[in-house]
Amino acid sequence: MSNHAILPSRRQALAGLLGAPAVLLGLPADHAAAQAGGTVSFIGWSAAVDQVRAQISAFERATNIRVNYENFPWAQFRTALVTRLVGNAPIDVSWVSDAWLPEFAEAGWLADINDIPQLMRYNAEAADYCTQSMTYRGRQYGLAYYGDHMSFMYNTELLQRAGIAAPPTTWEEVVQQSLRIKQQGISEYPLLLSLAADTWLIEFVSALTYAFGGRMVDDQGNAVMADANRGSVRAARFIREAIATHRIVSPGAVETPEINGLRAMGSGAHAFGIVPTYRIRALNDPSQAQAHGKIRVALMPKGGPDGTNATLGWIRFYGMTPGAKQDRARRERAVRFMEFFGGRDTAGAYSMQKLLLTDVGLPSCALPVNDDADVKTFWDRWAGGGAVIAQQATLARKKDTISPWFGEWVETSNQAWQAVCLGRAEPEAAMRTAAAKWTELRRAFR
Repeated sequence: MSNHAILPSRRQALAGLLGAPAVLLGLPADHAAAQAGGTVSFIGWSAAVDQVRAQISAFERATNIRVNYENFPWAQFRTALVTRLVGNAPIDVSWVSDAWLPEFAEAGWLADINDIPQLMRYNAEAADYCTQSMTYRGRQYGLAYYGDHMSFMYNTELLQRAGIAAPPTTWEEVVQQSLRIKQQGISEYPLLLSLAADTWLIEFVSALTYAFGGRMVDDQGNAVMADANRGSVRAARFIREAIATHRIVSPGAVETPEINGLRAMGSGAHAFGIVPTYRIRALNDPSQAQAHGKIRVALMPKGGPDGTNATLGWIRFYGMTPGAKQDRARRERAVRFMEFFGGRDTAGAYSMQKLLLTDVGLPSCALPVNDDADVKTFWDRWAGGGAVIAQQATLARKKDTISPWFGEWVETSNQAWQAVCLGRAEPEAAMRTAAAKWTELRRAFR
């Protein structure tokens, strides 16, 4: 599953849509006719298409509501969706990235669901970071499609060869064990970090920041990433030392995108790595990875004196448009669709969440899914059990930098982290640069 794209500002997005061809704005007349026949219009990106179509068929049989389903490749999805929203096309429900929520909410492109008890009741069964990731300024804007988090993974064979009985529980132990593995000639760079300046970098560094007991932004929205006691500086210093001092992370990490890091971990070249949890199946699949059957998950190690086992979590969710919410008949159909896909189906089961995990490997925000026998079998087969993964999900946090200006700020942030990795800036100076940009953009937004 691809990660979020770096977002342009709302002004940039709207400017790029002026004069957009009419076909991109939808066909209101035809759709209105379909609505009269009991149709819900849903737009998603081109992922899990077979599973979505299967669930649509089940939904149509159970409710007699027809679904008009469109999907676009991830790379074009946001532009296609924004074009339709700007043109007030008759979309009822769409997939939305948590990274887009503040901008979409501010633009009036999403409707909150706080006054829809039929949907809000699912918060009681959801991981907290998932609910928080759908909430902006005290209002919730959807139900989760899936939720995942960064996991700390290790290669059992490499640890065994080095005589290491258990995976590390702190980042200090990660260094110690990595040096032991390196000194024995088992792996030149035991620790894998994918630090290319792409859309994944903020995920990796946020996970490390949280593990080092910090945050990037406080509850009031102020940048605290430059505070030496807030985690980001400590995390940046750890990365710099891992590359330049201990030499347990490859200098090429700054050019390693997430997908290449996945392949390197699967090749058996690394003992430890921070990897999206949904990648565990590929890493233990004999047809995809040489190290299959040897990759396991441990809790995120604690870093420094204030370290925690926290990690970074993210979600994608089903969001309802204001047009759908304002029309009673459309609202009823949209709510039933969102509940069937993002909550329990008419039989009371989290069928879509289970299908996405067992077929595609996407973890769920719905905690009861973990008790399903087939889900337990899935985790046993691909991860050696799901207990640690479930525990880590309870310790996941939403990205605290998500904001209307996130897309503009993250480019500066990526440059700052890369400057640290390349030895061109000290951690404190780099984080001051990122914090100053955050403050500048926040003030401009006001």
